[in-house]
Amino acid sequence: MNQSLFSTIQAANATIIANGNLDAIGDFFTPDYVAHLTDRDMEGGHDAIRRFLGILRRAFPDLQVEVEVLLEGENRVAWQRTLRGTHQGDFMGFPGTGRQIVWRDMFTSQFRDGLIAEDWVVTDLAERLLLARKR
Repeated sequence: MNQSLFSTIQAANATIIANGNLDAIGDFFTPDYVAHLTDRDMEGGHDAIRRFLGILRRAFPDLQVEVEVLLEGENRVAWQRTLRGTHQGDFMGFPGTGRQIVWRDMFTSQFRDGLIAEDWVVTDLAERLLLARKR
């Protein structure tokens, strides 16, 4: 197993997601980073990451993350994370509910020069937000 890829995934989630240190984005992601989502690509590199994480942290100010690496290759990692946070603010059209939300994101990350260059992402966050709104 390539320990440096595992370490990069773990450190990126701890530093940027859990601790909210957006200044560290360049330590983990290439400047031309792209996330491939279900219905679109999120382009824009570091600025796009910063914008998305700002929105996420405003909606879930007490965000916690656990990472599990599923499979590693030479320059790719398949992994999942479980996130937990109190839904305090608007997020992608869902008004804050004040409820604890737990969701999972599945990733395949491709690395270039030791940094994450692309992610393919599947998440169940929208489903969890819908369920929280119905309770």
